[in-house]
Amino acid sequence: MSRPKAKSTQRALSSMLLAFESFVVFFATLVAFGLKVADGPLVWAIGLTIAFLLIITPAVLGTKVSYYWGWFLQLVVLSLGVWVPLMWFVGGIFVCLWAWAMIAGVTIDRARAALDRQNGFVVEAEISEEK
Repeated sequence: MSRPKAKSTQRALSSMLLAFESFVVFFATLVAFGLKVADGPLVWAIGLTIAFLLIITPAVLGTKVSYYWGWFLQLVVLSLGVWVPLMWFVGGIFVCLWAWAMIAGVTIDRARAALDRQNGFVVEAEISEEK
């Protein structure tokens, strides 16, 4: 017996986090622009580029490499603390949330796959660890 392909919980959690984070980065860009931490066009170019990368990354999540890219983006957001000091704190929170999304997502995906095997279903779950 086969069950429809289940979406990865790891992918869902990380996608939600990245989407929310893109808005936070946009607002941090507004703060940096208002504080005049650098030339206006430079602030907007850096801030909007990071926000754009954060909002499009969920489209490519699903492989190990894409989750490593997510870790890289977390470090980039953390480094925004150079211009907006509060981003050290906010970026640290997002790094912790990203780590939780990775750990909890894989754990839930593996538990779901084990339950499906136990109930006699063919497991076709999208689990990044097995790709």
